[in-house]
Amino acid sequence: MVVLVLGSGAREHALVRALALDPDVDAVLALPGNPGIAALARCLEGDPADPALVLATARREGVDLVVVGPEAPLVAGVADALAEAGIDCFGPSAAASRLEASKAFAKEVMAAAGVPTAAAHVCTTPEQVAAALSATGAPYVVKEDGLAAGKGVVVTEDLTEALEHAAVCLARPGGRVVIEDFLDGPEVSLFCLADGRDVVPLAPAQDFKRVGEGDAGPNTGGMGAYSPLTWAPEGLVEEVLSTVARPTVAEMSRRGTPFTGVLYVGLALTSAGLRVVEFNARFGDPETQSVLARLRTPIGGVLRAASRGELDRLPPLQWSEQTSVTVVVAAEGYPAAPRTGDEIGGLDQVGQVPEVHVLHAGTRLEDGVLRSAGGRVLSVVSLGPDLARARERAYTAADRVTLRGSHVRRDIALAAERGDLDHPRKT
Repeated sequence: MVVLVLGSGAREHALVRALALDPDVDAVLALPGNPGIAALARCLEGDPADPALVLATARREGVDLVVVGPEAPLVAGVADALAEAGIDCFGPSAAASRLEASKAFAKEVMAAAGVPTAAAHVCTTPEQVAAALSATGAPYVVKEDGLAAGKGVVVTEDLTEALEHAAVCLARPGGRVVIEDFLDGPEVSLFCLADGRDVVPLAPAQDFKRVGEGDAGPNTGGMGAYSPLTWAPEGLVEEVLSTVARPTVAEMSRRGTPFTGVLYVGLALTSAGLRVVEFNARFGDPETQSVLARLRTPIGGVLRAASRGELDRLPPLQWSEQTSVTVVVAAEGYPAAPRTGDEIGGLDQVGQVPEVHVLHAGTRLEDGVLRSAGGRVLSVVSLGPDLARARERAYTAADRVTLRGSHVRRDIALAAERGDLDHPRKT
């Protein structure tokens, strides 16, 4: 099987790495990939959000399966173009990917499917925003309706900050915002593989969105993650399947837009029960890095089964008993104004730490020198027998990376390691 992976981040590097380890995968291609991916796959030039280019590339290279990493190609209709041509694609159609592309649409689907989520107000004017914020009260939750690469959400006690974020969102063409009730309790990410009818869950993970320790500072694309969640309520995955994932997939099918790919369910475990925070239509970053590090079932056949509506033919997925921690090495100035172009060193020393691998995100090769080319530069991924050992390995490795002004969050999975994660829902 020849597989083409679309995207250029650490999430795509994790997918490429997993596919390269699959004995049934003969070759992995990436469009456009990155310097780390290039060590495992042949990287091709072009825009992964150009349906015609992706289709032509798949035909020329004899691709059997296309795996879509980021959201932009999905919204652009890459999966639609491939489906019309009879090429298997792991990723939803443009219509189905509206579950991520529009938070207002996602709320509409959740309401129709009876999915538990926060009460919300869809606003298109500053007056509507002010009224909605008055109704919900602090903490204020303001979400840009469209795609925002994981950074379109502001949660704040400051009414002025909430109003200012909403104003920025509304100023964009067709601008809409969703004002939600605040949800208490820790958040959990669960990736559910869907084939239009059936749903197969991966292992739950937890990510860390804020840039600073103790969830301080602005939202980012994600500063780290870990899996599994030993503190999560027993039966959580099955509850998510029965109350969220399966009803949503059934509702999408009823609407004539069956969902094939990853239904990323972002959850809050509140005092009133689980509530959906958001849906995404693709693998999340950085949770994917830790989740795939623990998956023992070869991934190529799993993704192909999903693309073909054949998930019911799969045996149960097999998982490592080990814990995985991912720590993101971010560039100086990230997320506001990341500095780029600096030399990255120390990766040879990182490779000497046992059970650790490094995934590239914002990197480029320039005259043989690896340099930073984005805000989130690297993901350092570890495995260990428990959280303490996995964290130790991840931070030992991350500290060997040399990059001017770079920073990491030092508290990834720390509360879980200490056993003092405070969540209101114990069962």
